[in-house]
Amino acid sequence: MQINTATLTLKTDKPVNETPTKLRGYIGSQFKENILLHNHYDHEIYLYTYPLVQYGIIEGQPYLFGLEEGVDVITQISSKIKELQLNKTYTITEKLLHEKTYDINTTPQKYKYKIITPWLALNTKNYHKYKQITSQRDKKIFLNNILIGNILSMCKGLGIIINHRIKLSSYLNPVTIKYKSVLMTAFTGEFITNCNLPDYIGLGKGVSHGFGTIIRDQEYVDDNNL
Repeated sequence: MQINTATLTLKTDKPVNETPTKLRGYIGSQFKENILLHNHYDHEIYLYTYPLVQYGIIEGQPYLFGLEEGVDVITQISSKIKELQLNKTYTITEKLLHEKTYDINTTPQKYKYKIITPWLALNTKNYHKYKQITSQRDKKIFLNNILIGNILSMCKGLGIIINHRIKLSSYLNPVTIKYKSVLMTAFTGEFITNCNLPDYIGLGKGVSHGFGTIIRDQEYVDDNNL
């Protein structure tokens, strides 16, 4: 299924050494009328769907990533963002909007993706299951199945039907991060799959806060061995 995406990169007068959560909070507060920017109707009623606007800060450079209706949203607000008032104030010196359409589906070809921000794979329930697994091989299988589940959940949230089995292999490294003031185990690394996915899309928990962001390794050559 064809999915429209857009990445709005905000170049600033100095590196933004803050969290995507801060960026999301600021943008959401500036455009409260647009639910897709903050995913809640008021302080107590939340929009529990796959986020169509996601936030990130990579190497000090903030960006917004939109899918489908989210593309229109970030395009509309682009001209109105003049600065970012986070812990510090950052002046916007340049904006780059890049739009691209992806056909998200399984293919005969395989793709390699880098997980460029920590992937929050584990919730309370499956964290305890993960900790009880002693074999590294079984842990890898367990995480691969979660990652496949995250891809399927993302597809379901976008109204995409996957008709063929998703195949996946990975190389993952555990890291400890703080999410909503709680220390959690997350993962960085890379994976190979037969599913075509957009650059900068998020998988797992906390994607609207910049977690689980992936980009394709353009140098990868499919050796037909998955």
